[in-house]
Amino acid sequence: MPREEAYLGSTNAMKISLLIPCYNEEKTLHASIQSWLLQTRRPDQILVIDDSSTDNSSRILASYAPYIETRRTPQNLGNKSYAQEYGMQFVTGDIFISTDADTKLDPNFVKYVEECFADETVTAVAGYVKSIRYNWLTACRALDYVIAQNLDKMAQYALGFMFVIPGAAGAFRTDTFKRLIGFDHDTLTEDLDFTYKLNKYNLKIVYDRRAVSYTQDPSGLGSYINQMRRWYAGGWQNLLKHFGLPEKPGMGLTLSLSYSEGLIFSSLQLILPFINIVYAMTFLVSYAIFGLILATYASLKEKRLDFFGALPGYIVLRYVNAWLFIEQFIMEVIFKRKNLNWYKPDRVTM
Repeated sequence: MPREEAYLGSTNAMKISLLIPCYNEEKTLHASIQSWLLQTRRPDQILVIDDSSTDNSSRILASYAPYIETRRTPQNLGNKSYAQEYGMQFVTGDIFISTDADTKLDPNFVKYVEECFADETVTAVAGYVKSIRYNWLTACRALDYVIAQNLDKMAQYALGFMFVIPGAAGAFRTDTFKRLIGFDHDTLTEDLDFTYKLNKYNLKIVYDRRAVSYTQDPSGLGSYINQMRRWYAGGWQNLLKHFGLPEKPGMGLTLSLSYSEGLIFSSLQLILPFINIVYAMTFLVSYAIFGLILATYASLKEKRLDFFGALPGYIVLRYVNAWLFIEQFIMEVIFKRKNLNWYKPDRVTM
């Protein structure tokens, strides 16, 4: 464990804080804290916001008292964005890194963030998220992350805009965040909300794939469905909230195509079996071949052969996702039944 005095002062010109909301994370907290403490460039402040946990989280945090700063909310605030907002008043760093209490940071995470912010024009940094290996379901999530972050996100970054800074691997200039971004609490995906606002003000976002965080994804189907439901609902909520926002060339078109293509593709997946079974089987076989190509690419990229074993489940989940995507479109866009209920997934020990 790092020495206590390493956290009592710093000669670094740039002060960096970690801001971590925490609610009932006893199963993951020890491993997460160790990853924060073992950074090659140690953070100047490790600030954990205990959102009135009812399990052993508070006792675990207290045991690390010499090394981390803990602030407990007067009462449970209900979701991550409220806990983060509460914690912002205690942030002392010029830069703050947003991560989660179920997430481990690569030992060089803070170092790479500092390197990015050496450029004074940079306002935010998006890191690279990996799913901690557990079962076929987390392998499916890991496969999605590889594709999204190495293809989709790289393309966005090359075009000069990004749609989301990961909530488990994001960093911001504190003063700019407080002045221009802040917390609205009117969507289920605050990280997407932050990123849209940054694009609104044409602020520079850097995507650094070296800054890796390892997050715990749902390992049970029920938890997975609830998480995807929240993500899709938050996506539609932010699209409606920031409609007309994009100002950079091509950004509006890319964003519109992402959601319209999602609706068309998801609809085809679900209705083809009722229209023509031959077309449906052709579609399924074609998608399986495409999935095999993606799994091959991802396995080479991450050196993980379990992606191939997870491929049948991955294809099934595409149909589950299609249903949830359309379901949340109907709820959020057509019926305008805005859902702001935060769902906390089940955890396993890291």
